[in-house]
Amino acid sequence: MEKNISFKLKIWRQRGPKEKGEFKLYEMKDIPTDTSFLEMLDILNEQLINKGEEPVVFDHDCREGICGMCSLYINGHPHGPATGATTCQLYMRRFKDGETITVEPWRSAGFPVIRDLMVDRRAYDKIMQAGGYVSINTGGVPDANAIPISKEKADLAMDAASCIGCGACVAACKNGSAMLFVSAKVSQLALLPQGKVEAARRAKAMLAKMDELGFGNCTNTRACEAECPKCISISNIARLNREFIAAKLSD
Repeated sequence: MEKNISFKLKIWRQRGPKEKGEFKLYEMKDIPTDTSFLEMLDILNEQLINKGEEPVVFDHDCREGICGMCSLYINGHPHGPATGATTCQLYMRRFKDGETITVEPWRSAGFPVIRDLMVDRRAYDKIMQAGGYVSINTGGVPDANAIPISKEKADLAMDAASCIGCGACVAACKNGSAMLFVSAKVSQLALLPQGKVEAARRAKAMLAKMDELGFGNCTNTRACEAECPKCISISNIARLNREFIAAKLSD
């Protein structure tokens, strides 16, 4: 049986990167518990527009847990209290009637606020451009079995490749580190033969770009792993460190 709940939303409002932000409180009444979190924000925005007020700006796209754009910090958790899920996969049945729900943008020097709950995550694109690619000779499509890869390596590479680059790891880290993201992207290539061409420079280049863009250092608190919506393992960080040391020794 469908149930409705009423609650308060404490939402961060900020008109621009240079503006001073503040929390605003909104009352939400009789919201069905099978409503998704982003649908609930849509309802809020309809109410604000009808009152002649500015709607809350938030980022989203697929709403299927694939793109990672729904980057909201909810009640102290990136993407909210659900484990292994993005914000768009979060439903109001996770919350209690009468509670106050606090919604913030990612907090990181690497992800400056654009407006309200939307942040600029182009830093991740710049890190990928620094080394998250492979070089191949173009031409005909090679046979899928032309390069033998063990199942163990293929599975590990696929696990690393499941990272959607949402930035939850950065938001969860007390240092604002992007090491889990960088390590996943390095791992998915370092584990495969196709990734060996750039192996000597990939880890160095991506870590250097990460530092340049203002992300912090990893201190192994594992908060990133705990909050990652795709459950990326911090074992990838150990692999990244090995790749980095091997690259430095090859100089």
